[in-house]
Amino acid sequence: MENASEMVAFPLLPTPIESNYRACTIPYRFPSDNPRKATPSELLWIDLFLNSIPSFKKRAESDPTVPDANIKAGIFAQRYAEILEDFKKDPESHGGPPDGILLCRLREQVLRELGFRDIFKKVKDEENAKAISLFAKVIHLSDAIEDEGKRLENLVRGIFAGNIFDLGSAQLAEVFSKDGMSFLASYQNLVPRPWVIDDLDIFKLKWSKKPWKKAIIFVDNSGADIILGILPFARELLRQGTQVVLAANDLPSINDVTYPELVEIISKLKDEHGQLMGVDTSNLLIANSGNDLPVIDLTRVSQELAYLASDVDLVMLEGMGRGILTNLYAQFKCDSLKIGLVKHPEVAQFLGGRLYDCVFKYNEVLI
Repeated sequence: MENASEMVAFPLLPTPIESNYRACTIPYRFPSDNPRKATPSELLWIDLFLNSIPSFKKRAESDPTVPDANIKAGIFAQRYAEILEDFKKDPESHGGPPDGILLCRLREQVLRELGFRDIFKKVKDEENAKAISLFAKVIHLSDAIEDEGKRLENLVRGIFAGNIFDLGSAQLAEVFSKDGMSFLASYQNLVPRPWVIDDLDIFKLKWSKKPWKKAIIFVDNSGADIILGILPFARELLRQGTQVVLAANDLPSINDVTYPELVEIISKLKDEHGQLMGVDTSNLLIANSGNDLPVIDLTRVSQELAYLASDVDLVMLEGMGRGILTNLYAQFKCDSLKIGLVKHPEVAQFLGGRLYDCVFKYNEVLI
């Protein structure tokens, strides 16, 4: 992660940021709650993180880059479980009260202290290779749809289908370890519209006017998510004449794609003319967001990203961590789109939707 001194606020957040922005969608506690007693919401989320420990431990045990990985994975599981149990007794311990960002940060901290830098690397590499081999097919299917609105909806469904590759969800990690995940099956099994938040029709209308000069997309997972979901959508924006900035994590976290990985993926997908299946990529930029978690606090991004964002007129946050859990209600000085799949029953309940429901939240800023 970049030094704290090098991190700055995302320039498209409305000011004053302190009163206009908080990187937490679901309220874990209210001012009237007893500061020394964990709230029902906090207990629910602490248990969710406790339930994810076995799948993280299993990945850590097989990390070939860490000597005595088996023993150290056990230490990770014990240490992180102790921190979570401490929060139940005293929510103000460990820099609390806890929220999604702190719970994720402490998990990464314990892993990194034990030498685990990227416990999902093997599965990320495998899924990237699989998705790269399917990229051309997905693009051909999309390009064959002549109606612009239908093509856009197809691309959006592709983002949801790709976004299911998320090994931070205990349930999905279990499904993945048993069966793997098929992009096509995920696409065909999406819940029907209307989704729990469904602004697609309004977005389609705006899209048809080709309004955006520059878009920034905060990307999420490796594999099908970035390659078969986000990149076909970004390519369509490029075809419309929009400059696209893909913002990826600085350091590994779960199976999220990192900046160096994304640079490599795109270099593999480009042809000898630097094109992405016939589309010029001179307007495609890849940026290091400065982030090192599967969620994001937009008061802390890299200076590089802040510089690139100064003239952006569409901000897109993709995935449950960035788009739903931390920034669903975030306001921006320009148009914004939050898009992701609901992968936890707790989130589905909060939104009043179904598990694996889709969130497509579009906010237009009228200037």
